[in-house]
Amino acid sequence: MTIRVLLVDDQALLRSAFRVLVDSEADMEVVGEASDGAQAVRLAREQRADVVLMDIRMPGTDGLAATRLISADPGLAHVRVVMLTTFEVDEYVVQSLRAGASGFLGKGAEPEELLNAIRIAAGGEALLSPAATKGLIAQFLAQGDVLDDSRDPARAERLDALTGREREVLVQVAGGHSNDEIAERLEVSPLTVKTHVNRAMAKLGARDRAQLVVIAYESGLVRPRVE
Repeated sequence: MTIRVLLVDDQALLRSAFRVLVDSEADMEVVGEASDGAQAVRLAREQRADVVLMDIRMPGTDGLAATRLISADPGLAHVRVVMLTTFEVDEYVVQSLRAGASGFLGKGAEPEELLNAIRIAAGGEALLSPAATKGLIAQFLAQGDVLDDSRDPARAERLDALTGREREVLVQVAGGHSNDEIAERLEVSPLTVKTHVNRAMAKLGARDRAQLVVIAYESGLVRPRVE
């Protein structure tokens, strides 16, 4: 199955470079290009994109607003958004994840990293390394992006719907651990972990693992720490 990729960036030269790279792969193709967020949302619908490589900062409708629109559209539930950032630590990263992005990638990433990111997102996984999860997200939350005493009551209440094991798995997901790592830690099979993750996503209304991580912090299940 070919992964249908939409490129969104206000720099034509950068889009051209990404197009050459993506179209060189047998399992993916570029189905459109957009220079702003509004155009991106329209093309995501028209071209039935699977993965959107979305720049955060653009004139007009920026990437953050476009990601919210895509995430809120039931007809685009299958679309995965990968945010492209200029810097490794971007002030909008956590907001992007809350908006529904599956993860983020620096524009200076190696070609193989970009291609791998597209495949991971298309497979429904989150582009959050353990370092990013434990460091970057916790750092933003601890610095006041979400105040320590401002837990989301709705999400905290929805945690009550989780079983004890699902909560354990959610804590591990928030720590940036893979299914295999969680399985080893909890002494269960990776398939069992995947089942718990999927059930937690369904109960919490999360699109993917990236949103599970944010929910775990916002609900207060996991406390942010900066080492």
